[in-house]
Amino acid sequence: MENNNQQGQINIELDEQTAEGTYSNLAIINHSNSEFVVDFVTIMPGVPKAKVKSRIILTPQHAKRLLKALGENIHRFEAAHGKIEESEQPPIPLNFGPTGQA
Repeated sequence: MENNNQQGQINIELDEQTAEGTYSNLAIINHSNSEFVVDFVTIMPGVPKAKVKSRIILTPQHAKRLLKALGENIHRFEAAHGKIEESEQPPIPLNFGPTGQA
């Protein structure tokens, strides 16, 4: 019997809809003692309301691995393309919770 998957490899599938991705220009991060919650939001200029487009819930250990992986990828990106400049963004007033609308 032939084993096409080497030990330790995971076959990851990506469907067409997920592959399209979701644009986000704001991430809001909260945590408890057992999980990190990352809400990805798209804020449009001149629009006073924005919705969470995606919520990802991570264990603290996975959140730390994600931080390390992002740092490594940013380092490689900047080595290839130059420093990513951070622009000054005005503070975004965030309003969570019920707004009286259904």
